[in-house]
Amino acid sequence: MDWLTPEIAALSATAVTIAFAHTLLGPDHYLPFVALSKSRGWTIKKTLAITAGCGLGHAAGSVALGFIGIALGTALSTMTGIESWRGDLAAWGLTAFGVVYLAISLKRLARNQQHSHPHVHADGTVHQHAHDHHGAHVHAHEEAHKDNKGSSVSWAIFIVFVLGPCEALIPLLMVPASQSNMAGVWLVTGLFVTVTLATMLAAVALSLVGLKQVRLPAIQRYSGVMAGAAISCCGLAMLAGL
Repeated sequence: MDWLTPEIAALSATAVTIAFAHTLLGPDHYLPFVALSKSRGWTIKKTLAITAGCGLGHAAGSVALGFIGIALGTALSTMTGIESWRGDLAAWGLTAFGVVYLAISLKRLARNQQHSHPHVHADGTVHQHAHDHHGAHVHAHEEAHKDNKGSSVSWAIFIVFVLGPCEALIPLLMVPASQSNMAGVWLVTGLFVTVTLATMLAAVALSLVGLKQVRLPAIQRYSGVMAGAAISCCGLAMLAGL
């Protein structure tokens, strides 16, 4: 194993550390999934499956770009510039997704606000009967709506994550590549992707388990609004470089 030099070993440890910190300190890696899960009533299993798919897409984009750059001998500055552009694109995409989701949720909330109808009894008595559309009958319609729209929501968030770069991965790949150590490139890549994905899944799972302990039925009707706002804030934070 001549390729496993002390430098590659140190680089591998760095890749693990950076992947963990980069993912955990970037709420855009897990908060959108938690928010959408609570808003759309996804099970933990479904949420983790969607998170895994988006996480793999997120990493695959940067891995593919990195290997193309290695094959073409592209300069590191050019590669990081492309990743920066992709980061801006993903941030705007996430912000737009959140704003649209927020607007749709607000519209649905306004439509379902309590209103009243006059009722006339046989004896001529008239009274106003107030009600909303959060009862059992309409709840079933809302669940059907969520199921019908769940696929488009999943694909939309997947596309945003595929556009999003793993900025820290490219410099890590270029070091062993500059030494023509492709085994080292694969090792660093595998560790970075594995730790990134594992951290995303763990953060989402722990967040959902923690939220299950919080019983606040009064705000459940606002879950879509809160999800849209949270996702928008993640996108804006990315644009701000946070």
